[in-house]
Amino acid sequence: MNRIRSRTPVLAGVLAVTVAGALLLTACSSGPSGEAGGVPTTRSPSSDAAGTLGAGFVDPSSPPSPEATISPAPGSWDGTHPPADYDVVLLSPGEYGAGDDAQTATLASAVRSWATAEGVTVTDVQPASADGMTDAVLQAVADRADLVISVRNAMVDPVAAISPSALHQQFLVLGAEIAEPTSNVTAADWTGAGFRGEELGASSHHDPSTFTPERAGRALRAGVAALQHDLNGTVVWVD
Repeated sequence: MNRIRSRTPVLAGVLAVTVAGALLLTACSSGPSGEAGGVPTTRSPSSDAAGTLGAGFVDPSSPPSPEATISPAPGSWDGTHPPADYDVVLLSPGEYGAGDDAQTATLASAVRSWATAEGVTVTDVQPASADGMTDAVLQAVADRADLVISVRNAMVDPVAAISPSALHQQFLVLGAEIAEPTSNVTAADWTGAGFRGEELGASSHHDPSTFTPERAGRALRAGVAALQHDLNGTVVWVD
C-alpha cells in the first residue's frame, strides 16, 4: 500500500529564501560521494531499478538525444518497477488549476493508483494561493523526493522556472511538456495533451477527452520507466 502525505506550503518569503539559497549552493558547488554543495542528492533514476525495458521502448543502437521525443512500443515498460522505498511528490495546482479540475483529478488519480500498486510513498504539494505556484515547486524540491511528478498546465511554467536551478531533482511532467527542458525534466505526453507553457498555449490537437485514467496510467508508467533507465530529459509519447 502506498503512503500518502500532504505538505502545507510554508510562507512564500521564507520558503523562497531558504530553498533558493539551497538551490544556488547545489548549482555552484560540488562535494564528495555524489553530493552537490555537500548535500546528498536524490537517488540516481536508474539505481535499484527493477526489471528491464522491453523490445521497442527505444532503439539501443540509436539512443535518443536530449529533448528528443521517443514513442515506446505498447507494453514495453511493463517489466519495469520503481525501486524499494521510492518516494514521489505529486505537484498539482489544487483549486488554482484554472478550470481543468477534471483533468487534474484524472492525472492525480493515476499517480495514486500507480503508487498503490507499486508501494510508492506519495506526498501531495499544492500552492497555498493563486500566486503561490512557484513556491509550491520550491517546496516540492525541498522535500528531496526521488521524483517530483507535476500534473496540469498551471504547473508547467513554474516547473520550467525552477528546474534549471535544481538539477539534482528529477521531474516528470505528466500530460504536458516544457518548451526547453533541462536534463532533469522528462515529459509523458500523448496526442490530445501537449501544453508547453503560457507563451505557447495548448497545442492544436488538445483534446480534454483524451485525459482518461487508462491513458494517464500508461503515460506515467512509461515516463517512470524512461527515468529509471537514464532516458531523462526526453518526451515520452504514448498513445
